[in-house]
Order: sequence, then C-alpha cells, then structure tokens
Amino acid sequence: MSTQSNRAAARLMVAPSVILLFIWMIVPLAMTLYFSFRLYRLLSPERSGWVGLANYTWFLKSPEFWQAIGNTLALVGGVLVITVVLGILIALLIDQPVKGQGVLRILVIAPFFVMPPVAASIWKNLFMHPQNGLFAAVSRAFGADPILYLENHPMLSVIGIVSWEWLPFATLILLTAMQSLSSEQLEAAEMDGAKPISRFRYIVLPHLTRSITVVILIETIFLLGIFGEIFTTTQGGPGSASTTLPYMIFKQAIAAKDIGRAAAGGIIAVILANIVAIFLMRGIGRNLDA
Repeated sequence: MSTQSNRAAARLMVAPSVILLFIWMIVPLAMTLYFSFRLYRLLSPERSGWVGLANYTWFLKSPEFWQAIGNTLALVGGVLVITVVLGILIALLIDQPVKGQGVLRILVIAPFFVMPPVAASIWKNLFMHPQNGLFAAVSRAFGADPILYLENHPMLSVIGIVSWEWLPFATLILLTAMQSLSSEQLEAAEMDGAKPISRFRYIVLPHLTRSITVVILIETIFLLGIFGEIFTTTQGGPGSASTTLPYMIFKQAIAAKDIGRAAAGGIIAVILANIVAIFLMRGIGRNLDA
C-alpha cells in the first residue's frame, strides 16, 4: 500500500513538469500544422483562407525541394563518414601515452565549443577567401590559381566546415570508449602474434560499435537541422546548389514571407526526421542487443 502511495505521490510531483513540457512541444507543432493548410502571406495578410494540401503540393512539385533533400542527405552522410573515420583515427592517436597528452586533448575538443556562425565565418574569411584566405596563399605559393571553394564547391565546403565542428564530439565519445577497452586483451593478442591492423579490426573496432552508433544517432539529429553555417557562408547558393531543407523553409518564411508554405515545409521536415530516427533506433537497437 505504501509503495502505491509513493508512486502516486511521485507521479503527482512530476505531473506539472510533464504537462508544461507537453504544452511547450504541442502548441508550436499544432500552430505549424494549422498554418500549413492555410494561405498566409505576410506581404498580403488580407488574402487568407484554407487551401487544403496546396502548400504541401507546392513543396513536393518544386525541383528545389528534391535538390534540398539530396543536399541534406549529402550533408548528413558526408559529415558522418568524415567524423566517424577521422574520429577513430584521432582517438587512436591521442590515446597513446605522449607528453602533453592533456593539452593535446583539450586542443582537439576545442572546436566543438565554437558557435556555428563563428566557425563558418572563420572558415569563410580566414581559410576559403579567394584573395586573403590561407588556402589561396598556399595555392599561389605553388603557382596555381586560388580555388573558389564557396562558389564552385559549395556543398563540399559546407560539409568540411560542419565536419570540423563535429569531429571533436565524435573523437571524445570514441576516445572514452577506447579507454574502457581492457589492455589485457590487446596484450594477449600481441603476444599471440596479431599485427596492429588485426588487433584493430577484431578487438578495437567491435568494441567501438556501440559508441559509433551513438555518435551516428546524435549527430544525425542535429545535422538534419543545420542552418547557421549555410546562412553565413553560401546562403544556399549559388542558385540552390547548397540549399538544404531547413534553409529552403527559411527562404519561404523570411524571404518570400509565405508562412503557409514554410509551415508545410516544417511538417514535411518533421515527418522525414522521424522516419530517419525510426530507422536509426532500430539499427541501434539491434547493435545494442547483439
């Protein structure tokens, strides 16, 4: 009886926070869903009314939408590959006993604490600038013309910038997992004559599987909403070459002042994000159960 009363008291104390969190989540989502079925443009507020699925139809029929979907997937996939592969290599490197190991780890993790617009501005003006950037100076030193990274290779440039931001996070997670690996297993394998590549493939990499899945899940959730780096560097251009789904929604809401279409794009983004999350959770569940 006392156990049931304790549970009831606990639920009663938690209820206000749960209700407040539910309202905080459901009200914006409900308003977005409501406006997605309406004609609502800030430049002509007198023209309003229900339009049914017209806003969704416009998105699905727009060539820019499918290009934005492709750019979003390319961004997520490219950053995941770079951060996981380089994260493992850097974690292996800084896990070795070297002098100044603590300072080295701080320097590796530091880029993660730089705000996205600041990081994008640093890369745009200090590294990728066609006249005053570091890459341009290196190109001229070798007698080559500077490469217009943001103009000729916008998506690759954005992927590189975002990867630089998220690489410390992947390195930190993978390094922590690597340090939990028993050294006795590696020593026993070394005594049995296993080469470093074999030890990594059959001992270290299987041990990192769960950490890799966690990195993929967390990064994917955040990468689907990348906006600041694109706004600071390419602004979705040239044309729509670097426009992702979040940036396309931004252009409809801010540039075109079309709240109805922007709301429809937001609902589509939520649906796609949940689909990706379901597949990721199933994959992670299988790895965790293995």
